[in-house]
Amino acid sequence: MDSFNNTVIDWLLAGDASVVYQTKRDLLGAGDSELKTLQKRIPMEGWGKQFMKYRNADGLWGGGFYLPKWTSTHYTLLDLKNLGFPKGNHLINESVLQVLYTEKGKNGGISYGRKYSDVCVNGMILNFGAYFVGKHKSLNEIVDFLLDTQMPDGGWNCKYLQGATHSSVHSTLSVLEGLCEHIHSGNVHKIREIMLAKKRGVEFLLVHNLYKSHTTGAIIDPKMLRFTYPTRWRYDILRALDYFQRAQVSYDKRMEDALSILRSKQRPDGLWNLEGKHAGKFHFEMEKAGQPSRWNTLRALRVLKHFESGYSH
Repeated sequence: MDSFNNTVIDWLLAGDASVVYQTKRDLLGAGDSELKTLQKRIPMEGWGKQFMKYRNADGLWGGGFYLPKWTSTHYTLLDLKNLGFPKGNHLINESVLQVLYTEKGKNGGISYGRKYSDVCVNGMILNFGAYFVGKHKSLNEIVDFLLDTQMPDGGWNCKYLQGATHSSVHSTLSVLEGLCEHIHSGNVHKIREIMLAKKRGVEFLLVHNLYKSHTTGAIIDPKMLRFTYPTRWRYDILRALDYFQRAQVSYDKRMEDALSILRSKQRPDGLWNLEGKHAGKFHFEMEKAGQPSRWNTLRALRVLKHFESGYSH
């Protein structure tokens, strides 16, 4: 692959411990022993250490479970999961369990004290919860809730109780990521139903070519073509493609336009920029908008590596 060169790899390996770990894992195929050693660095230095510094004595971040965005417990745990923070940390597990023991909504799932649960939010909870604690009754209940709320078109929409008749790519991707992590955790609860639900969810994204109206072909939202990180709950095509490589979804010609856009955004030096940030509070700035991004470069390269055999160069 022409975008995969030693200069770019060296630049990635000069980054934060989390980027080094994932570069070695996803691009260089390092062995388990080396990866374990690298992963142990994440809580001890750089971004992982900084996130943990903001953890309060009560086990929460930002003073709450879901708000404020983006310094709350919910989004911090999601950030830590995406760093590749090692499993088995007792402080992290304590915080995750607090989330899992919070109030359930009348419609199922975790509600964070609200009357009804949000499918997008529960997809994210399943994502970091399954990663950190693996098997737990509340996670199985979240799976049941998500399976029950899948819409006829194969996706999910957080506004399904407010009369939504068409799924949202934002909600659908958050749920798919959660279900994928549930499977990777080794939890076999409702595994057959999950595999079918995932297949239908992936098809929903593919019918939309990842970012287009399925009826007019128009771009759903130009922001979906802008590569941000952290992505939070918001959808973009790089996040969707990164999910596909994580879930080992095979190449489909309906991904072609999104892959072409991904390629077009590569700089002459082989890197990808951070194209923006989502407004709100954050603990600290990992990367600067408008500048080369190790997160976007790493994610883009592992996407292209996964689809290399099917991608038309």
